Amino acid sequence: MNTAVSTPSSLANDLSQIQPANKAFLARRHGLLIDGTWVPAASGKTFEVRDPSSDEVITHCAEGDAVDADRAVAAARRALEEGDWSRMKPVDRERLMHRLADLIEQHADELAELEAIDNGKSVVMARYVDIKHAIDVWRYMAGWPTKLEGKTLPISGNLVPGQEYAAFSTREPVGVVAAIIAWNFPLLLATWKCAPALAAGCTVVLKPAEETPLTAIRLGELVQEAGFPKGVFNIVTGAGPSAGAALSSHPDVDKVTFTGSTEVGRLIVQAASGNMKKVTVELGGKSPVIVLDDADIDAAIAGAAGAIFFNQGQVCCAGSRLLVAKRHFERVVEGVSAAARGMKIGPGLDPTAQMGPLVSSVQRDRVSRYLSEGLAAGARAPAGGTAMKTPGYYVTPTVFTDVNSQMSIVREEIFGPVLVAQPFDDLADIAKLANDSIYGLGASIWTSDVGKVFRLASKLKAGSVWVNCHTVLDPCMPFGGYKQSGWGRELGGEAVHSYLESKSLCINITG
Repeated sequence: MNTAVSTPSSLANDLSQIQPANKAFLARRHGLLIDGTWVPAASGKTFEVRDPSSDEVITHCAEGDAVDADRAVAAARRALEEGDWSRMKPVDRERLMHRLADLIEQHADELAELEAIDNGKSVVMARYVDIKHAIDVWRYMAGWPTKLEGKTLPISGNLVPGQEYAAFSTREPVGVVAAIIAWNFPLLLATWKCAPALAAGCTVVLKPAEETPLTAIRLGELVQEAGFPKGVFNIVTGAGPSAGAALSSHPDVDKVTFTGSTEVGRLIVQAASGNMKKVTVELGGKSPVIVLDDADIDAAIAGAAGAIFFNQGQVCCAGSRLLVAKRHFERVVEGVSAAARGMKIGPGLDPTAQMGPLVSSVQRDRVSRYLSEGLAAGARAPAGGTAMKTPGYYVTPTVFTDVNSQMSIVREEIFGPVLVAQPFDDLADIAKLANDSIYGLGASIWTSDVGKVFRLASKLKAGSVWVNCHTVLDPCMPFGGYKQSGWGRELGGEAVHSYLESKSLCINITG
């Protein structure tokens, strides 16, 4: 258990070295973006934003509530029905979205640094995963407004003798969208929600997680710089039980899209039922990494380690269950454990750190509870198993063996750098073991036999199945889950169409 740890003094970000633009950004108090203007919360309240590497307060944001949600939704409704957005040609929406993508790219290093400070993730990962992918998604979605076509419908029936009809279908924006996002990929999730909604012609009220509001606010500034009409893109920062709940139940919101835990997702769905608004929820996961007996074992070890330790394990589709053919089990477990023990732990702004802090003290305590439960239930930890005694929210990367399906660490989503490993004997039983979860977000198969891939992949109840890789995402690939991992899909054309209503138009053309 010799995880490489920076000295205590180096576990906190050195904010004296950040970019001048970010120093100025952190130095000011941040308001809500409503109807094109940054305003304080109606209550005047603010909340603290903390650096996960040090537990130090780094800035303050407006604490919006139901009153502010009302203001933002009203602004979005005006922009949708009365403002320039309602009359804008599709090609002009495309130009605005491309302009925003260009601005995000121009400020990519600045945004990556903000994400590392606010979330705790590696600045290198933020730059070359989060921000790069966000730019790609904005550009992909920018291509959709001019391609949202209807159809001519070939009517076969003739209910009224002697009458002839022509029928068409058209697509229209669903309306005002409330986008409520999690804290693990703040800018990326804002992009996943807002880019397809705007491409479809909707207007948006974005509610970022209270733990990580900073890049959402910076995105709002870039939206203004790009020239979007007022009221099209609004931001309400604040707590989930107040601002988030108000948006979910708001009678003038037409769709709510949420990424977060399954527990909160259930509350979102219940709140949205009041006016039967459309709902997309991308929720929890307990994704299996399946290593078959003919896999490239060295590649599988590296892949399994990356699948769980990427972003401190704070990934909805993290490969948190490792299922290995029995004859390779000890080798794979030792390989992943060695990788865990060798990871350098440090703050997000340290470009050499491989494992940063978790996002909050609440999340650190949650993960620590699972570590204790696992050990108390008889699991063995060949790597990790502890939280670190530092001001920051650090937990050592952990691998558990000697586990069974009744343990909480096997059944529940931990959302931290915690892996449970189990061997299997019979290929015929592996799909049943992999599917033994309330979740069904992702899975990966490690094998050299393409025949096994097709036989096994069709049996897995998961929205994404990766082969000899894990968590590979692309703007064109729909992403979402089976079972309690959610409803609907992010990314791809499916995401855009989820923000559209289909309307049929039937015309009596009898001469």
